[in-house]
Amino acid sequence: MKLTYCRQPLGLRLPMLFALLLTCAACAGKVQEQQPQMAFMAPQGLDPTLVSRAISEADSLRAMGRRVWCVPFARNASGINLRGNANTWWGQAGDEFDRGNQPAVGAVMAFSGTRKLPMGHVAVVSRVVSDREIEVDHANWVRNRTSLGMTVIDVSDGNDWSSVRVESTPGQLGRVYPIDGFIFPAGRNG
Repeated sequence: MKLTYCRQPLGLRLPMLFALLLTCAACAGKVQEQQPQMAFMAPQGLDPTLVSRAISEADSLRAMGRRVWCVPFARNASGINLRGNANTWWGQAGDEFDRGNQPAVGAVMAFSGTRKLPMGHVAVVSRVVSDREIEVDHANWVRNRTSLGMTVIDVSDGNDWSSVRVESTPGQLGRVYPIDGFIFPAGRNG
């Protein structure tokens, strides 16, 4: 930060300085008040290298006229090395990864297989907004595209993330989908 010398009389500079210090002190208090609310977020967050690689690979596939799928995108963006259709990830993860029903940044949200999503779906949690709202990065929610920072709302009766609505287009939440839970990368748990 560059400081510029102020040529006002000392009597005018001191009140401005005190006002600035009070404002900074007030901001510091607000940051401390918010920290307990953020305790449910994984401290490590997303690995930007993994996310960048996932986006690049999806863009490359699309440029070659090939299909972009949710599974390779989620695997590349999260580092969770599972194979097979998305509806098999929850069961496969039980032996190798921690699982839970509360979101954390970097976790993979595993959608159950349904008539609308027969192979299930997987998305990577990119931000925890509140105890009932997150943002995800995923592929092929919109056919053959990557979608970043899409809102997901927990609509389950028990606030257990067993049912969600996903932002299908900016500002619009779609139908209700069942969720198996969240799969956490090694070293992170929920």
